[in-house]
Amino acid sequence: MKPDVRVESGLDCPELARGLIDGMLDAVWLVDARSLRVVAANAAAGVLMGGEPQRLCGCDVIELSATPEDLFFWGEVAAGEAERIESQTFVRRFDGGIVAVTRRVSRCHPAAGETLYVVALHDRSAQRRIEDELEDRLAELAATLESTADGILVTDLAGRIRSFNQTFARQWGIPAEMLAQRDDDALFGWMRRSVDDPAEYTRRLGAIDAAPLLRASDTVRLRTGTVLERVTLPQCSRGSPIGRVYSFRDITERLAAIQRIETLSHTDLLTGLPNRHVLAGRVEFAMAMAQRDGTPFALLFANLDRFKPINDTLGHAVGDRVLVEVAERFRSCLRQVDMVARLGGDEFVLLIHQASACGAETAARRVLDAMQRPFTQAGLTFTLTCSIGITLHPGDGADVNELIRRADHAMHAVKQAGRAGYRFHSSDAAAGPNDPRSRLRLDHAMRLALSRGDFRLHYQPQVDLHSGEVRGAEALIRWCDPELGNVTPAEFIPVAEESGFIVAIGDWVLREAVRQAAEWHAQGRALIVSVNVSALQFRRADFVERVGAVLAAAALPAQWLELELTESILVQDAPEALQRLDALSTLGVKLAIDDFGTGYSSLGYLKRFPIDRLKIDRRFVQGLPGDASDASIVQAIVDLGRALRLQIVAEGVETEAQRQFLLSAGCAQYQGFLFAPALDSASFEARLAEARRPKPPASLHVVG
Repeated sequence: MKPDVRVESGLDCPELARGLIDGMLDAVWLVDARSLRVVAANAAAGVLMGGEPQRLCGCDVIELSATPEDLFFWGEVAAGEAERIESQTFVRRFDGGIVAVTRRVSRCHPAAGETLYVVALHDRSAQRRIEDELEDRLAELAATLESTADGILVTDLAGRIRSFNQTFARQWGIPAEMLAQRDDDALFGWMRRSVDDPAEYTRRLGAIDAAPLLRASDTVRLRTGTVLERVTLPQCSRGSPIGRVYSFRDITERLAAIQRIETLSHTDLLTGLPNRHVLAGRVEFAMAMAQRDGTPFALLFANLDRFKPINDTLGHAVGDRVLVEVAERFRSCLRQVDMVARLGGDEFVLLIHQASACGAETAARRVLDAMQRPFTQAGLTFTLTCSIGITLHPGDGADVNELIRRADHAMHAVKQAGRAGYRFHSSDAAAGPNDPRSRLRLDHAMRLALSRGDFRLHYQPQVDLHSGEVRGAEALIRWCDPELGNVTPAEFIPVAEESGFIVAIGDWVLREAVRQAAEWHAQGRALIVSVNVSALQFRRADFVERVGAVLAAAALPAQWLELELTESILVQDAPEALQRLDALSTLGVKLAIDDFGTGYSSLGYLKRFPIDRLKIDRRFVQGLPGDASDASIVQAIVDLGRALRLQIVAEGVETEAQRQFLLSAGCAQYQGFLFAPALDSASFEARLAEARRPKPPASLHVVG
């Protein structure tokens, strides 16, 4: 459409105008310049406005406008400031809707003295929708870039920066002023100066730029210590590369976590020493070197002596500081080629390279000497020792576990011998009953024996020295295992006490002994049955209640049960022991101190405890009557018992001479092979029947 239309005079203006504008595709108004009212409109204008074009005739163009700015616009038009004016605006449809349009206004003179404005309106609704959608997409893209945790940098094929997000700027520490300048060279220079190795960074970047389709991933370490994972991908449009997208992810914390995990997998967290895993690797390497060069090495298994009281008394925090100091002392004792590892708790293993027995002994002495120096923690100065077991390769083991296990055995042998020393592994000692493997097998066999009912009780008669009558019996456990054969109490009781299984065994002995005592009581046999009680069993909070429940279940009067306890049980926690003994005495149970004279005797405790009998240990009876020392001890115990109104029973009586001495000394009862060994219940009853038959005086005491 031409902007300036001139019409020859004499033509009818509306008809001429209508003919001019009807053929146009865009909406067109003819507006009278003086009144600014529409005098004609084409069909396209009717479609745009949503009505017949005739409705536009006579309408004020200001009323058809949708924005306040149109007031100024039509003022400029009326002022004739320009021949043609083009702008983007909005018009109001007949139904009140708003339509975006491109408006072009041109001046024309259809007749002399007449001026019209030709207003062409191009509907921009579809274009506006596309632009709005594109703007929304761009906003979403920008929000996505800013919301991602990765730094994003987008460049074109020439390396010019097209876009980036704020995460990228923060990761690289780029100043806000530099970002505002939009100076690509300055920004890339900043990035080169920020990395640890600018030359390698530049070389790598050049290789990426040289291959537009390259997909790559690497790491960039900044001078600040930050480590970025850089992933670069080609940016393509219609299948062709148009640029490159770099994403930067901060992996500093992830790498640090991996490093911490790696450190923890090889290092003891508390002391910083190598752990068992590293020790195993070093020992295997030492074994390989020994196999190649024939050079021996030694393992020292060190365990702190009485470390638990430190934790219990001073607290675990102080205990941890002690372990750290111990680790430092051990480390100071070693050569640079040697190592010390912490297995856990208070257990350490020292690997001594190229060491014979002499070298291992020298290292052990250095460790013991280092431990002699006092420790000072929490304002307290104390001494802490350690026990060391030593194994030598290749003689003491073919693999890591065997060497450590045997060194552990040797260390426990030092503990049993008094602690604060060292000992080499001995094959003879390892094969004995103290071998942990043997003890482990024994512990398992005991548990099976209890569940299968393999344990039995035998009863050793307790005989009145004056009348020769049997007054009671001591219940003694016996065990015949299908695989191990006869296992003596001396073999399995210590293992049971160590594992805590002695409580279960003790409960079974108590129930079985009370059951048998109740059976004899029902038969009219006036026999007191004695049962040995372990320390663990006695210290259980419900021990008194258990005894009462067992007696009630068997319907046995309490006075026919006697519990035998050692002196050590009673003096370890005297107030609690006294409370428990008083409860048992109130129940009616008789109480005896077993193996009297071998433990921690205290006359004060004997006076306070409700004890009924003292039992003289067999070690003092064996030398009677010839051993003057044993005779004096036995006489003193009998006199003590008489003074405290306690009955005295002698154990292990095997000869008539011993019996006669005990009788003359004033002892009340005895038990031992002179009368009978421990017998099963049937044999026990038979021995009772035999003893009651009238016999010559010389045959009253038959050796069992």
